[in-house]
Amino acid sequence: MNYQNPTLRRALAADYAIGLMPASARRRFEKLMLDDRALRLELAQWQDTLASLHEPIADQPVPEHVWQAVVARIEPQQLHVPAKRPFWNWLRVGALAASIAVAVTLGVVYNQDSARYSATLVTASNQPSIKIQAYAQYLQVEPVDLPAAPADSSMELWAIPANGKPVSLGLMPEGGKGRISLNESQQKLLGEPIALAVSLEPRGGSPTGQPTGPVLLHGNVVVL
Repeated sequence: MNYQNPTLRRALAADYAIGLMPASARRRFEKLMLDDRALRLELAQWQDTLASLHEPIADQPVPEHVWQAVVARIEPQQLHVPAKRPFWNWLRVGALAASIAVAVTLGVVYNQDSARYSATLVTASNQPSIKIQAYAQYLQVEPVDLPAAPADSSMELWAIPANGKPVSLGLMPEGGKGRISLNESQQKLLGEPIALAVSLEPRGGSPTGQPTGPVLLHGNVVVL
């Protein structure tokens, strides 16, 4: 792993400050900081930014639509399909929200049986919906709060390269839990800076090879 890469250094400092790193990765990062003053400064900037989020916020009346959303979550869940918008507009909104907490980071792996990357995909209102871990040849999908798709529709998972078109990674497992197998080109794609998104498509997946329906979930990928 190239620890002189500015993007990687920012992402590692963010992960450390937020507390997303596994114990072994935290120990490696702390050793790096011993002889790297610039990396310590990068971490300090992230810590200052996060500390500002704890400043008191003045009380505000709760809007009516917030209460309606609370009631909707308490009642039996139904999949809410947002009005169709251009795919990239949704992605930019999701990327902006996610970038406050964590940067897109990808690197080398530790061994064949360990998860390489992780992502938590959230709704348009930033509510966690599914967790994804990437292994050598497949993705492991675990639902957090994922309503079922309509009977005539499928949820499709997409990888979004930094400079390229969305690439399908496959349909979401029934019920939101299971594995998605990756072919060779999809495995290589995970070695690049990417984001993930889930769109609602016709039953069986997009007929065009590109997203056609509304984006339901989005999230960034981090290295483990």
